[in-house]
Amino acid sequence: MASRTSSRGRRAARPRVAPAPAAPSASLDRTQKLDLYYYMRLTRSLEERLVNLYRQTKVIGGLFRSLGQEADAVGSAYALDRTKGDFLSPLIRNLGAMLVQGAQPLEIIRQYMAKADSPTRGRELNIHFGDLERGFIGQISHLGDMVPVMAGVTLSFKMRGQDRVGLVYVGDGATSTGAFHEGINFAAVQRCPLVVIVENNGYAYSTPTSKQTAAADFRDKALAYGIPGEQADGNDVLATYDVTKRAVDRARRGEGVTLIELMTYRRKGHAEHDNQSYVPEGEIERWAATNDPVDRFVAHLTGTEGVSPDELAGIDARVGREIDEATDLAEQSPMPVPADALTGVYADPPSAEAPWYRRGVASAVTAHERPAAWGTFNG
Repeated sequence: MASRTSSRGRRAARPRVAPAPAAPSASLDRTQKLDLYYYMRLTRSLEERLVNLYRQTKVIGGLFRSLGQEADAVGSAYALDRTKGDFLSPLIRNLGAMLVQGAQPLEIIRQYMAKADSPTRGRELNIHFGDLERGFIGQISHLGDMVPVMAGVTLSFKMRGQDRVGLVYVGDGATSTGAFHEGINFAAVQRCPLVVIVENNGYAYSTPTSKQTAAADFRDKALAYGIPGEQADGNDVLATYDVTKRAVDRARRGEGVTLIELMTYRRKGHAEHDNQSYVPEGEIERWAATNDPVDRFVAHLTGTEGVSPDELAGIDARVGREIDEATDLAEQSPMPVPADALTGVYADPPSAEAPWYRRGVASAVTAHERPAAWGTFNG
């Protein structure tokens, strides 16, 4: 085959191709990678303990698990910089992200058990609580609604000239809501330092993805908003870290919003009460056997990174001790008293003297259904 030559008969120089930049995870040291393993193992083991408490009727309300999704929560949150004040908004399946940001097993268990010394004093359940100092905000149950909330949070970062980035999680079903569209469109126009992560786990509660959107890939929705869109393997914690770190760096440089689609799978139902009868036979078992995020990272650590099984066993033992201690303390915590419902809501002190027409009335309903304060009507 003839070689290319210039008009003067010399071989034309081939254009230089810049080498592909190294993946951000290449800069993580051994300790940081073991940190990722610790948080993934802590997430899974803590949820397993909550299942035990749930079956003992010690958990109040529902229990929402992230079995099979630990890598996407941990890897993405690890890409934020807490020292700069980066902020995230989790979903009910992002316990791992909250742990990375500093949430503690003790407060998680107390919260699920609705104890008086839980973060919300027993007034809310599961991981519906926030801490502005540690950089996470309590989510709204209406999925998708946290996108406009985080658009506002990150707009405040921009207006104050702060070097901070926000991250918000949504599920695949939430991308079909108006709040998602309005929030991400506003953030894109304002070039907010925001990362929007779509956790594509195949189901919006019981609705498979194919039944609620015609889009082939959720990352393609980024085109409609004029922002970058990327897709990554959400069951690979390092791949998740890489794609999120690129988006975080992009946002910190003032380049605005990125939409990330993480491909993952939840091996439990919407909540512990969901029997997953809508899942095709064998699907859960196939994901467990071939694409478990913890198993995959263990294989990477013991293979590529040269970590010994004994070292991982030591981390597992540490996780076990921390969860046992947290469980013992949480079970000793008292249940809330009625007055706790008012604490920190409207005023301090949270209670006031009863109105004159209520004094001495033991019950609003005595001999009839009308409140006693309404007068002497006995009809």
